[in-house]
Amino acid sequence: MMRKLTILAVVALSALLLASVATAGKIEDIKKRGVLIAGVKDSQQPFGFVDPQSKQLVGFEIDLVKAIADKLGVKLELKPVTSATRIPMLTQGSVDILAATMTHKFERDDVIDFSITYFMDGQKLLVKKNSGIKSAADLAGKKVGTAKGSTSEQNIKNAQPKSTVLSFETYPEAFLAMNQGKVVAVTTDSGILLGIKNSAPNPDNYEIVGNYISDEPYGLGLPENDSDYRDFVNKTLADLWTSGEYKKLYDKWFGPNTKYYLPLEWKMEVWPN
Repeated sequence: MMRKLTILAVVALSALLLASVATAGKIEDIKKRGVLIAGVKDSQQPFGFVDPQSKQLVGFEIDLVKAIADKLGVKLELKPVTSATRIPMLTQGSVDILAATMTHKFERDDVIDFSITYFMDGQKLLVKKNSGIKSAADLAGKKVGTAKGSTSEQNIKNAQPKSTVLSFETYPEAFLAMNQGKVVAVTTDSGILLGIKNSAPNPDNYEIVGNYISDEPYGLGLPENDSDYRDFVNKTLADLWTSGEYKKLYDKWFGPNTKYYLPLEWKMEVWPN
């Protein structure tokens, strides 16, 4: 009888320990580690890219996750991701957060959670000047490039079913393909296209055309079902907005004195305290 009670006690204790581990949230894990690991783009000017001088990862999204790490009181570690690898890296636990030009879509909510919108954009086309392409209607029978795992893939297929979509690992690769004559246009969000265009040696040779093919609200990717962590990230974003710090970061990368000028024409959804 005593042996049976001992076994039951061990089982009960094990269950309690497992429950404790299961309920330990991401915030506790990050603080214990002392590092926030963020998945970011490394070739997406001005969101996340390698600075030619410092050889360091910099950009608008880098500054945002740095602000979150500072709020947590931990260091920041950056891991490059692509549109195709970002969600798997988050679900596998390789990163704690994604700041990777990722549109919040309901179908993605099946596997990860999202923060409130921190950047609002829409999909357009980048073409060579005098290409004759002014909208998705002009892509019928033509090849267009985009990135694997992006919303842009399906959006352009819906907007112009008669086009052929070639998907590359990154948008710079799609841009290279356009310059090689393999595609006639690159399509994704206008902010990304602006970065590609104005980072080219001869930006005046290209133009961004067409009306918005789709709305693209960006959210930070977060692990599924951790409301404390999600609330913390949302509160940090809201504080950045209401304090004016968000505007400073935005103007640093997209302001009128930059080569990526994109007027701030939307407002973050900030909830009352």
